Amino acid sequence: MIPYSRQNIEQSDIDAVLEVLQSDWLTQGPTVERFEQAVAQRCAAGYAVAVCNATAGLHIACLAAGLGEGDWLWTSPNSFVASANCARYCGAEVDFVDIDPLTWNLDPRALKVKLQQAERDGRLPKVLVAVAFAGQSADMRAIAALAKRYGFVLIEDAAHALGASYAGVPVGCGEFADMTVFSFHPVKIITTAEGGMVLTNRPQLAERLRLLRSHGVTRDPQQMLDASHGDWYYEQLILGFNYRMTDLQAGLGLSQLARLERFVERRRALAARYAQLLQGLPLSLPSAQPEANSAWHLYVVRLHTERLATSHRQIFQALRQAGIGVNLHYIPIHLQPYYRERGFALGDFPEAEHYYSQAISLPLYPGMSDAQQDEVVARLSEQLVVLPQRQEAANA
Repeated sequence: MIPYSRQNIEQSDIDAVLEVLQSDWLTQGPTVERFEQAVAQRCAAGYAVAVCNATAGLHIACLAAGLGEGDWLWTSPNSFVASANCARYCGAEVDFVDIDPLTWNLDPRALKVKLQQAERDGRLPKVLVAVAFAGQSADMRAIAALAKRYGFVLIEDAAHALGASYAGVPVGCGEFADMTVFSFHPVKIITTAEGGMVLTNRPQLAERLRLLRSHGVTRDPQQMLDASHGDWYYEQLILGFNYRMTDLQAGLGLSQLARLERFVERRRALAARYAQLLQGLPLSLPSAQPEANSAWHLYVVRLHTERLATSHRQIFQALRQAGIGVNLHYIPIHLQPYYRERGFALGDFPEAEHYYSQAISLPLYPGMSDAQQDEVVARLSEQLVVLPQRQEAANA
């Protein structure tokens, strides 16, 4: 089986974890701080706060933004459920903005129209989570302008996009988003096994994020409300969570970060090669968002199902049976049973739904060989049989 993605672990990663195991710290300690500083420096951000996973990062980013009961968070329906669930953790309501039919990211034109109506209705969002789908930022310049106009906090869910850039600056630098959240899950650009990080340029947000990550507890005398009782003293200032990363994870992350450029370079080379190999097949290739340079976490194609002799599902299953570990990113969030129970229905976001009916994620990861990629394309080509009458129509 050629998987759709997989981690890349070298001896240097194993040595880095062993070094932490032989140190005085295993849980959150000095290696976490070094990892935070290294990611912040790589992304040209002021502050970075490491967490146990990106979902936790989204949760505390929403809390740091002041999201709560009676508020609204908007996001893309084409994402993993965490991009919406973070609002529900805060007691807020969720709504969605349909996707751009070309880039498959949140559509700023649809967002503008929805904001105009929400302003008339008195129901503007407090937070918007813009997802950098597949490693490519949405049109963050346009979305940031709308954030300034309508006063919502802009969080970029960049779980797919460490190492990407937008408008000539690194994703995570804070040029457009108030906060950016990265994921270090094994299939992401780099891994800490599980883990995530929130980046911001605002010191007040960084301070809040650190409190929320660590039970709401501080040992900083400047933050305490009462005089210290002694060296053991700490204070809980807010209700926080145990969302901390361990030094073991951070050690792995630091080692992986040293190979970030190599990982992204290989992903981009494979994506460019796919674009050549797939030419002429009855499918649509990913489209570039202007100003964005993707990290290529995913390589998604859309089958021209209306022309094919077999269905989207049949092609997916045939590829799996042939040893090609394709996947599908994503089932539109609003169609999940939990969100249908909250009032969403089929037809609410037609672009995301149409995308779902055609999309397939092809294998893409740094350790993938050219020969494996050739095999993926060969097996896919075998399945894309065009009905004769539809071929004639296409030629006409």
